[in-house]
Amino acid sequence: MNLKLIEDKKEWESFLINCKDATFLQSFYWGEFHEKMGGKVWRCGFYDETGLRGVAQVLKIEAKRGVFLLVPHGPVLAKESLIFRGKVLARLLNYLKSIAKAEKVDFIRIAPIFERTKENVSIFKKLGFRQAPIFLHPEVTWELDLNLSEEELLFQMRKTTRYLIRKSLNLKDLKVIKKTDSEGFEIFCNLYFQTAKDQHFSPFSKIYLEKELEVFKKDNLVEIFLAFYQEEPVAGAFIIFWNKAAFYHHGASLKKYRQVPASYLVQWQAFLEAKKRGCLFYNFWGIAEGAFNLKNSSFDKKEHRFAGITLFKTGFGGYKKEYLQTQDFVLTFKYWLNFLVEIMRRYLRNL
Repeated sequence: MNLKLIEDKKEWESFLINCKDATFLQSFYWGEFHEKMGGKVWRCGFYDETGLRGVAQVLKIEAKRGVFLLVPHGPVLAKESLIFRGKVLARLLNYLKSIAKAEKVDFIRIAPIFERTKENVSIFKKLGFRQAPIFLHPEVTWELDLNLSEEELLFQMRKTTRYLIRKSLNLKDLKVIKKTDSEGFEIFCNLYFQTAKDQHFSPFSKIYLEKELEVFKKDNLVEIFLAFYQEEPVAGAFIIFWNKAAFYHHGASLKKYRQVPASYLVQWQAFLEAKKRGCLFYNFWGIAEGAFNLKNSSFDKKEHRFAGITLFKTGFGGYKKEYLQTQDFVLTFKYWLNFLVEIMRRYLRNL
């Protein structure tokens, strides 16, 4: 098997379009975004005599706690055997080791998009990986099948969610618009940072959101949905449309208007836009791990910081997807400082 770096955007995206289990974190666009943020990117292609069989986009992350190479939601492979998967990972690890010294990184981190099975865990263990103390990207996501009519989508929802969507559609003072210009971006940012303050989470920076919008906007792959109640912006969603899927990447909702079903109308309009664009499913992004019951809205980890958003997302119906936990390969002793920092961070964030 040969590993070659891919510079051709068309070749990269053409391969991924045939891979159902892929997220925008492995898209060429996400690599461009990382580069705009000042980071380095390596796009690895795995070839055999039949052609391109897999890809892995690698990012260099420079954080105060340590410097590392990250493969977010990758590698992405054509439907292959467990043996092939192991060969790709071994080849990728050898390549990353070869550049790690020059880049002065402390560890390699892979956030796989592989199914969470004992067999996949075993592949990483045999190569010397250990489970990471914290995740950077969702390991458990919630998805909605969009190959349904509007009535079918409503029917599969939790009763309360269905009621709130129908209520929102009848509120004359509530409306949702799509707006990706500078004005729309500023409105969303104001909502987003106020939401972070109200809900006590660490938001992405404004420059982060701006560069992400810039990269995906150029090919019409992003929409910002904004809800206005009595002419005041009260909720929003940053949706990426890529590879016949819609991804709910960022959201915002003012605590002041929690009784107004604005966020429900935002999601409903996002569903309709995704269907219009030919998307096959809608990815709500991350949810909390743990058992939950859609019928009675119960969740066995109510203290989890994502419990509320988990109940919100799962109320729309759909199904859970669990990826293998993030894996680390230790290169230097500095990794253990990062390990301790992330353990503390996980504790403080109640993850």
